Amino acid sequence: MSARSKARKRALDILYGADLRDLPIEQLLAEESARAAARPERGSSWPYARAIVEGVAEHRDELDRVIVENAHGWALDRMPVLDRAIARIGAWEILYNDEVPDAVAIAESVESATVLSTDDSAGFLNGLLGAIARAKTAETGGPRD
Repeated sequence: MSARSKARKRALDILYGADLRDLPIEQLLAEESARAAARPERGSSWPYARAIVEGVAEHRDELDRVIVENAHGWALDRMPVLDRAIARIGAWEILYNDEVPDAVAIAESVESATVLSTDDSAGFLNGLLGAIARAKTAETGGPRD
């Protein structure tokens, strides 16, 4: 598993935990930061995990708006908590991280859903994030490779 894939999993754990337990993202981020400092052998995935969580926290309202706009009939609170967290990470990578190609962000999200969530989640997230990527491409004039 690549360092970025591990980072996405760490970020997912934080975002899922915060949403599920109704805790501030910043609190869980601080707790994970302390764990990362105590376990330097896991350090390669921490900087990107932190960037994801901070990015999602900073842009959460916009991410949630875009997710709802492209979810076609699914309210955010009707989505499984895990799918919401995966969707926020994927949408953040598509909209705010130019280092990650859109196709990679979508594929990583679909893989997470396939392994961790319901039978229908991977297809749902593939369609949702694909729509977000297409909308972004229409606005910016081209896909990100």
